[in-house]
Formats: sequence, C-alpha cells, structure tokens
Amino acid sequence: MAINYEIKSQLAKLLATEDLVVEHKNVATAQFNVEHRVLTLPMWKRASNSVYDMLVGHEVGHALFTPNDWSFERKVPQQFVNVTEDARIEKLMKRKYAGIKKSFYCGYEELAGQDFFCIDGEDVDNMNLADRANLHFKIGQFIDVSFHNFEESRIIKLIRDAETFEDAVEAAKQLYAYCKKPKTESQPIATPPSQDGQPGGEEMTHEEMLEEAEKRESENEASDDIDEQSSNDSETVENTKEGDKEPEVETDSAFEEGIEDLNGNMSDDGTGYYEIPEIDINKIVVPFDEIQKKFEWSEDVYASVERCFEYADSEYNKFRKSASREINYLVKEFECKKSADAYARSATSRTGVLDCSKLHTYKYNEDLFKKVTTLADGKNHGLIFVLDWLGSMANSIIDTIKQLYNLIWFCNKCNIPFDVYAFTNSYMRGEEKEIEHIWEEGKFIIDGSFKMMNLLSSNMKRKDLEKQMQSIFRMVFGFRNYVPYNYPAEFSLSGTPLNEAILSLHKIIPAFNKMHGVQKTHCFVLTDGEANSLMIARENVYGGPGAKHITAMNSYLRNRKTGYTYQIQYEYYKFTQVLLENLKQENKDVNFIGIRLCPPREMNQFVRRYEIIDDVMAKKMKKDKFYDIKNTGYTSYFAMQTSALNNDADFDVEEGASKAKIKSAFVKNLKTKALNKKVLGKFISLVA
Repeated sequence: MAINYEIKSQLAKLLATEDLVVEHKNVATAQFNVEHRVLTLPMWKRASNSVYDMLVGHEVGHALFTPNDWSFERKVPQQFVNVTEDARIEKLMKRKYAGIKKSFYCGYEELAGQDFFCIDGEDVDNMNLADRANLHFKIGQFIDVSFHNFEESRIIKLIRDAETFEDAVEAAKQLYAYCKKPKTESQPIATPPSQDGQPGGEEMTHEEMLEEAEKRESENEASDDIDEQSSNDSETVENTKEGDKEPEVETDSAFEEGIEDLNGNMSDDGTGYYEIPEIDINKIVVPFDEIQKKFEWSEDVYASVERCFEYADSEYNKFRKSASREINYLVKEFECKKSADAYARSATSRTGVLDCSKLHTYKYNEDLFKKVTTLADGKNHGLIFVLDWLGSMANSIIDTIKQLYNLIWFCNKCNIPFDVYAFTNSYMRGEEKEIEHIWEEGKFIIDGSFKMMNLLSSNMKRKDLEKQMQSIFRMVFGFRNYVPYNYPAEFSLSGTPLNEAILSLHKIIPAFNKMHGVQKTHCFVLTDGEANSLMIARENVYGGPGAKHITAMNSYLRNRKTGYTYQIQYEYYKFTQVLLENLKQENKDVNFIGIRLCPPREMNQFVRRYEIIDDVMAKKMKKDKFYDIKNTGYTSYFAMQTSALNNDADFDVEEGASKAKIKSAFVKNLKTKALNKKVLGKFISLVA
C-alpha cells in the first residue's frame, strides 16, 4: 500500500502536540530544525505503514526530547549515545502516548523478522554490550538477549532508568568504557551459590544479578566504586592508547544503513515544499489617484481635437440610461434577499407585560402577554473585483465593463464598499528603471512587471468616480472601435498574470476588510483565460538567483500560517486551483466567485475539464449561456458565454419592417432581458 505522506505529516504534528512544519524529502536521515520548528523526514518508500508509524514516532521523540547541544562527542562516540538516547526517547514516547506502544511493537516485530539488524547467523551472546543493549531495547521482545555479569546489568539499568539527556550521555560513557575493556577483564557469568556454599546451581537471571550487584555495593562501601572507575576509564575518546581497537556498535550501523535502504531510489529531486513570498503591496498596487492623473493627462492631450470623444461618450450615456433597469432590479432583489434572511433570523419572545387588548379573551386564551420580535444584526458586505487585462479580452472587454458598471452603480445605491483591480504585466512606473522580481529561495517568483491597477474604488469622491468610469469606458471602447485618440502604453492589454493576482489578494483582502470594517467580503475574479504555473526561486550553479519549473511529482505548497500543505498538480489550471484553496483557507469569511468568459464554441470543452456533462446538461448550458462548475477552488465558478454579457436589450426595428422582423426583434429583446435578470439574480444570491 502506498504511503500517504500528508497523513503521516499530520501524525507527526499530533505526536509533537504542536503545529510543526513537517517535510518529507529524499534525505538519508531525519533532521529537526529547532529554530524554525521544521521536522524533515525521509521518504521511506519501502517501509510498510507499521514501520513508517514506528519511525515517525521515533523521530518525533528526538524532536521533542533530544536537545541540539551534542558537545558530549569529545567524551564518547555518537554511536554509544545513539543506543542510550534511542532507548530513552522511545520510553518517553510510550509513556506520553499509550497507544503508540502498538506501533513500536509491530514496527520492530517486522524489522526483526526481516533481519534488519543483520544478526542472522551471529551469536548474540558474543557481541559486545553496546550491541546487546541496542538489540535488547529495540527487538528484545522477539529475540533472546542475555547479560553476563553484575556490571553489565547495572549499565543496562542505568540506560533503562535514564530520564534526561544528561542521564543518557552518562550511561553512554559507562557503556563505552565497559566495551573498551579487553574481554579477559570481563567477569564470568555469575551463578548463585549452592546450598553447601560452593559455586554452582542454576544461572542467575538478569534481575537477580542486578539485585545482587546492588546488594554488594551497599555492603562493601570500602570497595572501589564502579561508577567512578568507569568514569575514569572514559575521560575522552582521544585518550585511547595506540593499537587499541575502538569498539563499534555494529547493530547501530546496520540499523542506520537499513533505514537509508528504506528510502529507495534517491536520484530524483524528491519532495519539494514551496511557499508564497512576502509581497510589498505598495510596489504591486497602482493606486487609483495615480491612474486618474494619467487619464487626465491623456485626455488633456486630445482636448483640442474636435468631437474626439463624442462617439464613445454617446455610447456611454446611452448605456448608462438603459442600465437603470438592471440596477433597480439588483437593488430590489438584494433588499428582498436581506429581508428574507432577517425574517429567518427573527426571534419572538414574551415580555412579561400584560397585553390589555387581549384581556377579554382570558376564558379561552392563555397567551395574554405582549410579545417582542428581535432581529439579528446583518453582516456588512464588501466587494472586490479582479479583472483580467489580457490581450484576448479586447473583443469582450467593453461588454465586461458594462456588467461591471452595473455592479458598481448597485454598490453605490446600497452603500457597499468596493474596489476594482485589473491585473497586468504592461504597467511600468517611471521610476522603475529595471524590473525587480520578487525572488526568495524556495518560494514562488513574482515577475517584476506584474501590477494590480486599482481602476475604481468606493474611496474615490463620487464626482471623481463618475469621471474615472467615463475615462475607462472611452479607453476600452477604443480597443474594439476606431477612435481618434490613444491612451498611455501603461494601459495596454497584456498577458495573464492570474496566479500572481491571487497571491497579491493575500495582502489586498485583509487591508480592504480593515479599512471598511467589512465582515463578509465577496471577491470576483473575471478572466477569459488561464495562466501558466509559477516558477520557483533557487540559486543557480554560480550561486546567483535562478529559477526552476515545478514538477508535479511530490511538490507541495506549504502555508506556515495555517499549517496546511497542498499537493501541486501538473495541469496549469489545477495549479491555480491550489492557490485558490490556499487563499480560501486563509480567508474563510471571503466568498470567491470566478467568472470565466468563453466563446460559444469553446464553452463546452472548457466545462468538460472539470465535470462530465451529458447531452441534457449540454443543451441546458447552451440555452442558459452559463454553467456553475463545482470543485474548482472558487466558492462558485461560472463558465459564461461572452454573448451573455451583452445587455443591449433595446427594441429597435426599421420603419416599415415586416411582422416577422418585428417578432424576431421582440423575442430577442425578451430573451436578452431574461438572461440579464438570470445572471444578475445569480449574482445577488451569492452576495446577499
């Protein structure tokens, strides 16, 4: 069965009783960064679930109980401390979590059966004490391990009773000193005296030897103290005499090699954990007053051109006059929805005061008290619109702006705060001589040309807002029609930095909520295309800033604030979905609504990326011209035909037209009105 690394990450966090950052990477051994609280675990691809759980428990034990200071290494080799410290931390983990005993038992049982410690065919009794101690505390339940004398039993007890890291180091010192002694100095296996006082009888058990050792120590205080002798023997590793062979813990080496072997093939890059960079919102967002000045400058240039803006302004005034119907419809639906919600939240209760108008009904009515109805307070709403400034929007942007203006006028009537942003990579400020990318090692790269243009805002004065809306209309009207004027290159349509825009919302939304005291924010993202996956910052071979593409295999987006990780998918549109899921998790009170504009011929194909639709659904989608797609990262994601945005519903026919033409124009007029109301009604159901 394949290992689910994210579930194992959650296991490690739960065991650590803190929100550790857990990484699974192709590394030889586990590592724990105390400062940043990052636990890095090997992949252990060949381990079963039982062994994996045991190893996770073991490494979390080190993270919890083993300090970073290993200055003992001058006095005793690390292998010996590994033996004593492993025994200590596993004991503490079993004490802290009673249920983990089963994981350790099953894991070590499996490793013992696989000869993980390479003892098959070896005589365990002839191994040094360190090897036998290691086997005793790890797989002693599955093999026979004996100890030969009182001193060995005492050292084993010292290891078993270690509570602090210092205790474990002291036990390791004495273990190392004992193992350095030649075998001839080791005491023979102790046996209890026979009834006639002569040596003989059955071999003493480990517990009996330990009790006898403690008894002898207490009875003969004048004898040499074993602890002192052991300490004197192990002052430093450097004091070992030339020619003496350093003792080794072969079972510890076998265990480490076996753990590395569980990693499998380590030739690939392994798991990658990537994060969102810190974005300076002041460098990303172009404020509305800066944009306003550029519009004013551009319009002043063409002020002397006769009737320069006449065509665009006539279309704008015509649209604004006709839009009043849609705006009034929106306001009515919004107020009705709010009233219905308020009624649903209403509560009626008795006041305890008699209602004199009901006193005459006392014979048949028990309810003679006045009642009061209370309404729960509604939430303050706010809207953020994020508009794609992509080159392909040229054909549909005028209709998109019209629908956007409907919503802005609706917000003004209902006193709802709003901001309108357009994401682009064409806007360059004069002071930006060179493009500076947002580059942080191991994080997504934000292109230095990316900007969020704050085109419109409820923070603008009403007069300035109306003038700005007219200027924007003139500009987008010129994208599709011939006009005798141009706007600065900063407003040219560009690529689709959609993913960068989503990352910038991590800063924009909290700032918007704080400024307006908003409790419920609705964020609309309107685009007609997808974006490529972002690249990851990493140093190149020369030590300078570089970049790399993300591989979908074992790549994760990590959010340290929420503690969540999200597996990055290979498909570019699913990469955006991961960014949205992360954004939603960090902003739980925000309603994210996506609107994807599709040409009529492409809509069916686009929807099928996410859902399987049958012929009946396809026909309905073609008729409605929009479709609500599920499981996309957005709260709601609407695929909408570009023709559904055209709200020009005027009933215009030529004089003397035939009945058939009049009928056709009338039907088209009714369909357009019905579609507009359906789309706008869907908007209200999401916002109210």
